[in-house]
Amino acid sequence: MTKILVTGANGFVGKNLVAELRNQGHEELYLFNRENSSEDLERFTKDCDFVFHLAGVNRPVNESEFMEGNRGLTSQLLHFLVKNENKAPVLITSSIQAEKDNPYGQSKKAGEEELFAYAKETGANVFVYRLPNLFGKWSKPNYNTVVATFCYNVSRDLDIQVNNPAAQLELAYIDDVLEEFLRAFEGNPTISEDFCVVPVSHNIELGQLANRIRSFKESRTSLAVPPMSNELTKKLYSTYLSFLPEENFSYNLKMNVDNRGSFTEFIRTPDRGQVSINISKPGITKGNHWHHTKNEKFLVVSGNGLIRFRNIDSEDVIEYYVNGDKLQVVDIPTGYTHSIVNVGETDLVTVMWVNESFDPEKPDTHYLEV
Repeated sequence: MTKILVTGANGFVGKNLVAELRNQGHEELYLFNRENSSEDLERFTKDCDFVFHLAGVNRPVNESEFMEGNRGLTSQLLHFLVKNENKAPVLITSSIQAEKDNPYGQSKKAGEEELFAYAKETGANVFVYRLPNLFGKWSKPNYNTVVATFCYNVSRDLDIQVNNPAAQLELAYIDDVLEEFLRAFEGNPTISEDFCVVPVSHNIELGQLANRIRSFKESRTSLAVPPMSNELTKKLYSTYLSFLPEENFSYNLKMNVDNRGSFTEFIRTPDRGQVSINISKPGITKGNHWHHTKNEKFLVVSGNGLIRFRNIDSEDVIEYYVNGDKLQVVDIPTGYTHSIVNVGETDLVTVMWVNESFDPEKPDTHYLEV
């Protein structure tokens, strides 16, 4: 069984990577964190078959810690591999900041140079990833990424600061990073010149990022689901939800209640319609209207119902008996007046989808008894 060493295993990337390695059946994991000693690192490097070197420093108290945490630990790791005559492949997470002349970038570049020299000296395979800004679940606000900070603050009604809305960000999602790392683990990294790259990344302005994350919070009130066809939006929304306070996982919907039962909007979308939950008391009939263009799907999930149709130009009535014991979708075509009757002795619960969100200025709903 392959023995895998992961440094920085408790960090944002490390925690996600370790979880996925275990998902894939890798149990021989050597996990190195701040609590471990150099003796632990030397012991782990004796027989490990692959090294994910993720540990590093990006927000130290003193700038001198950059070089110690990023170059120093890398140098120590490589020293132990040489000492133990272990040529296991090494994957290291560097940063696009390595291209810049600042203390953090300098320390990351120094770590890269250590690894390239090691590869030249020993012939071992090395994979150096200059990563952009990463985001995803288990990232830390005010530490890993601005996405984490925005998600944390917005989900808790705290202010977020946008000094330069036009600032351009390149973002990579943690799942895309893991997919690439596992390709490297299998010996098939994505390479660009001297470096390995995550082939999927996203560009967005800082102001747009802030507005998009704010919209996720507002969606609980508007019921508008973000457009999941946009890959970045889908990934940002997943990240945002991971930051919800545990006491705020749930939220209430506005129930329109009367003596007949209730009608509650659940989800609205800009292009895929609206979903609502309709509850009818025993003996109650709802509907008796038709639409020009609006069309619906009814799905009874509890109780016993009768859905009745009549083409507005005909006297013939069509009937469908439905119940929660056999889930069956009934399409509601245009031009047919229709109703749904609770013919049972318990509440009739129906999931209703309509192809467009309700617009009070253009309801397209015309009363006519079936």
